[in-house]
Amino acid sequence: MSTAETIWFKSSYSGGSGDNCVEVALRPEAVHVRDSKDTRRPALAVSRRAWSAFTAPVSGVRV
Repeated sequence: MSTAETIWFKSSYSGGSGDNCVEVALRPEAVHVRDSKDTRRPALAVSRRAWSAFTAPVSGVRV
């Protein structure tokens, strides 16, 4: 996964806290998650189905 072609998002609930967040990138093959404090480290990749199961209880939105 090239970070140059990936758009990372932070939660609107992070309150603009800068680099103390979890960032998420939605890709066709998977959802990628990384720590904004160290973006050079590899991101965690999970299936879109697993991400939906993880976030469904709090968001009500499926990807």
